[in-house]
Amino acid sequence: MDKHVDIISILWVVSGSLGILIAIFIFWFFWAITFIPDVGYEATYVLRLISIWGFIFLAVFSLPEIIGGIGLLRRKEWGRILVLVVSFFNLINFPLGTALGVYSFIILLKEETVQLFNP
Repeated sequence: MDKHVDIISILWVVSGSLGILIAIFIFWFFWAITFIPDVGYEATYVLRLISIWGFIFLAVFSLPEIIGGIGLLRRKEWGRILVLVVSFFNLINFPLGTALGVYSFIILLKEETVQLFNP
């Protein structure tokens, strides 16, 4: 069970890191579009709002994945609970989020794993 918990924690850290990278890309992409010549004031304003709020939205959903993965690596009970909550919300992200969420539920809800976090 120890190996499975390590795999899950690494996958959650990688998933959260990719989410942060995508958030940064979206921010710079929409922000760079605003510098195209002859774009009206309204379009510039809207694109900058999209870039800022898109970054914030994705970062808010990606940071708990990283924090939960680190908590699992350190064998903290709060990390297990956080990953279970994040797994529930990631079930809607078909197919990779669903697969990772189901795998996390299967492993983290077993009695052996609960004993690993609560010796």
